[in-house]
Amino acid sequence: MPTPYADAVARYAEDDRARVYVPGHAADPDAAPALTGWFGAELLRRDVPPLLAGIDKGPGNPLAESLALAARAWGARRTWFLTNGASQGNRIAALALGAYRDAAAPVVGQRSAHSSFIDGVILAGLSPRFVAPAIDPRLGINHGVSPAALRAALAGVESPKGVYLISPSYFGAVADVAALADIAHAAGAPLIVDAAWGAHFGFHPDLPENPLRLGADLVISSTHKLGGSLTQSAMLHLAGGPFADDLEPLVERAFMLTQSTSASALLLASLDLARETLETGHGRIAASIAAADRLRDEIRTRGRFGIVSDGFGDFDDIVDADPLRVSIDVARGGLHGHTVRDRLEREGVSFEISTDSCVVAVLGAGVVPDVDRIAGALHAIAPERAAGEASEPLVATGGPAAVGASTGAPEPAQVRDARPIVALPSPGPLAMLPREAFLAQGEPVPVAAAIGRVSTDALAAYPPGIPNVLPGEVITAEVVEFLQRIAATPGGYVRGAVDPTLATLRVVRGATGADATGHAVEASPADCALSLVN
Repeated sequence: MPTPYADAVARYAEDDRARVYVPGHAADPDAAPALTGWFGAELLRRDVPPLLAGIDKGPGNPLAESLALAARAWGARRTWFLTNGASQGNRIAALALGAYRDAAAPVVGQRSAHSSFIDGVILAGLSPRFVAPAIDPRLGINHGVSPAALRAALAGVESPKGVYLISPSYFGAVADVAALADIAHAAGAPLIVDAAWGAHFGFHPDLPENPLRLGADLVISSTHKLGGSLTQSAMLHLAGGPFADDLEPLVERAFMLTQSTSASALLLASLDLARETLETGHGRIAASIAAADRLRDEIRTRGRFGIVSDGFGDFDDIVDADPLRVSIDVARGGLHGHTVRDRLEREGVSFEISTDSCVVAVLGAGVVPDVDRIAGALHAIAPERAAGEASEPLVATGGPAAVGASTGAPEPAQVRDARPIVALPSPGPLAMLPREAFLAQGEPVPVAAAIGRVSTDALAAYPPGIPNVLPGEVITAEVVEFLQRIAATPGGYVRGAVDPTLATLRVVRGATGADATGHAVEASPADCALSLVN
């Protein structure tokens, strides 16, 4: 299968030419010995600048051909290659919505959106209304939005600019995109889906379908995550539905505003190559799915830990699961997720992410890891308590049924954990529009004094980067306690905090939650729950 752009770059690199243009290394080993020694001379020769005839310049150029091939592969009317990640795609989507319809029209978005979409909300000056995702209170994670929840969120919202939702979640939960698209369209709104973790969807019959083919109008695809392109490369896909004529020029303008004028040829070529690999990789993808199934079965058989997706049937927002995501409930086995990930990292086994309760393994399409090594290293970790030591049950009263209960694994109430799961905080009320608060004069204050004040910043616990506080929201004691706990965990930090130690937070000068209500936005998200992970 052709890879026009990647092939054109490779041919250009083979030419004998005197390079007196940027990049400054000029593919000259003598000029850049360190780069050559680290990357190799061939990579430097392929690191070419933009606007070259026969590569990305002129009608029908190879880059345009590769974009058309990607659009065909994902079923899009048009595809854009992004070199600033899916974060760029989220900002493009928000900026496009900002120019769509009346400026005051609201956008209905999932409250557990990635921080990059909130960045876009700020940049575009959007007026957000939020819909809460389903929450698993025992594991402390969120999933997706159910059709019923979206229908309720849209009730009474007149002429929304758009609907922004996430599928799949970080834990591999797949939402009912077809039903959600129907509901959004019935309200006259395009559906934007952050499918950052689903770039591989639709390329094998045992994978969920690509959201674009289920009715989504604009899909953000982080191709590097599971699609096999280089880190920081992504795609944005526009469907050919009823909103395409209006959205396409707005997306193009936002793309020009956010894409580097010196986009990396290496990243662009990796997208071209990843598309070809996915389209021809049926056997490789099947092998990855089989390896993921074997890892899940090994964990179920040993009985100590649980598989998160085994409990997806308890949530009405979940209709499918990504088989290449293996999310493991380690709290059931007396372990703390962050400690597990840190310990395994030192032993040469690297998981994608951890929470208080879980670790998540991600198998890229075509990757077949050493399942025995992973399962063995995980089960070799001793519980974080002395034998026979009493502690409080892990499970909150009234929580969902046990993940993996049907496999014969111990019920959660039988499992004792040394550390309680961090409770997910509900956000404070939205007292000002995010852009208004972000651009307002701010002042850093001691964290205790910030409680009850209006935040100027988006504060997102990492991993994975979902904002727990938005600009314009009132900072609550519950949120402060949560952020401090996350910042103290191994590898944890809070993106957007003026002070990484969280001794101080930046707030709108002179405004408190009480006196900012003159700017209050309707449909405050005060009752929505935030999640640790997406």
